[in-house]
Amino acid sequence: MRFMMLMIPGGYESAAPGTMPDAAAVAAMMRYNEALQQAGVLLALDGLHPPSAGARVSFKGGKPLVTDGPFAEAKEVLGGYWMIRVDSREEAIEWARRCPAGDNEVIEVRQVQEFEEFPDDVQQAAAGFREMQEAAGRR
Repeated sequence: MRFMMLMIPGGYESAAPGTMPDAAAVAAMMRYNEALQQAGVLLALDGLHPPSAGARVSFKGGKPLVTDGPFAEAKEVLGGYWMIRVDSREEAIEWARRCPAGDNEVIEVRQVQEFEEFPDDVQQAAAGFREMQEAAGRR
């Protein structure tokens, strides 16, 4: 089973462009990342720039509308993620519990929907999806 662990750092929604974590926090997080890697469960991981450096594209009335960050209505935003492969939801939660997160940080654990879980009509509508995933993984 694949799970995403989504880091939600409090206050990041209003962080200035270019905001970076301190070296001590990064060192602690690297030890955690190395533990995930050594356990053979880590598939991918990345940190994200603050929303002030981002943009949102909404589709009101079917037309794309671009809004540059920061986003006034944002209460929680993503700061980064890990993609892991483990045997159960409980194991994913246990990995999240081991993270050296600070008092203002939350990790949301979400299982990835696997193609095989969808009904036949949805799988037919998504013909070629597996090939897309494989091609994306080769980049």
